[in-house]
Amino acid sequence: MLPGLIDCHVHLAFDAGPDAIATVQAADEASLLLGMAGRARQLLDTGVTTVRDLGDRDGLAVRLRDAVADGLLHGPRILAANAPLTAPSGHCWFLGGEVEGEEAIRDMVRNNARGGADVIKVMATGGGITPGGPAIWESQFSLQNLRTAVEEARRYGLPVAAHAHGTAGIADAVTAGVDTIEHCTWMSDGGFDVREELIDEIVAKGIHVCPAASPDWQGFAKRFGQDRAKELFARVRWMDQRGVRLVAGTDAGVPRAVFDGFVASLEFFQHVGFPRDRIIEMATVDAARALGIADDTGRLARGYRADLIVVDGDPLNDLDALRNVHFVIADGRPSVPERAVVRAVGAKVTGV
Repeated sequence: MLPGLIDCHVHLAFDAGPDAIATVQAADEASLLLGMAGRARQLLDTGVTTVRDLGDRDGLAVRLRDAVADGLLHGPRILAANAPLTAPSGHCWFLGGEVEGEEAIRDMVRNNARGGADVIKVMATGGGITPGGPAIWESQFSLQNLRTAVEEARRYGLPVAAHAHGTAGIADAVTAGVDTIEHCTWMSDGGFDVREELIDEIVAKGIHVCPAASPDWQGFAKRFGQDRAKELFARVRWMDQRGVRLVAGTDAGVPRAVFDGFVASLEFFQHVGFPRDRIIEMATVDAARALGIADDTGRLARGYRADLIVVDGDPLNDLDALRNVHFVIADGRPSVPERAVVRAVGAKVTGV
């Protein structure tokens, strides 16, 4: 038995298919919400009892969050960002968060906050899944723009998560005072731009970093190129060794980042040299701390939410044990994963 797992970076509106963007753009509200509910249940069945959804459409993640909290649907606790702030025609513009100028930025933060957001998401740089958008390392906002977003979020008591691949965008996000940096891949035009002094600042400010390692990280390495992937992967271990507070997330929903692949994402950290006890902390108590909910989840302790899972085996010896989830309790509500039911029925039928 161990605390329920926490995935710090998902997109429930995306289906992890080869053209997730076209799918979400084509879906009507009802069908999209239905798909999101199914994906939330899929996460729960794999032992994930809390997720942070970092960008959806039409406030649907908030509606799903409330339905789960009210006991109308089975699913993990959801911390929702609503539409992520992005530049005009910028990364994930189709989710409805395009802004230009400080007043538009303030208005979007206010709209998201009034719409029930638990966190404000800002696309500080471009991304890899938006056709025609800026390059993945290109900054989308000025430092002042990012400061404005953080300042307005603070008025509503909300943390800020910054999507940042490019080093210039990472630097501006850190200076602006964001709470978490997503991806943090240290990219520049044609290579990498690693800055020692910037790492020191991230550590000093206590900013958490979520690499958002895809469950398909091995396939990513093949597509990205083994040499570049090796450098990228090594940077994650390097950040840990320098004292950066890393937490687990999958980017579930983008192409090939499936919703039942959390353990595969954790195995990425094992691949680059993290010990298993540290990996489990990154997916439980450390993740809870990064999301601002460490006072009620992430640990098995008196007075905490009943978020826990029962697995077959000891994940401290083999992370694969986390794939064998027999029982889940999320906020005190019990749930038996479909796979566990199939295993139990199969064992009874075969007499095993």
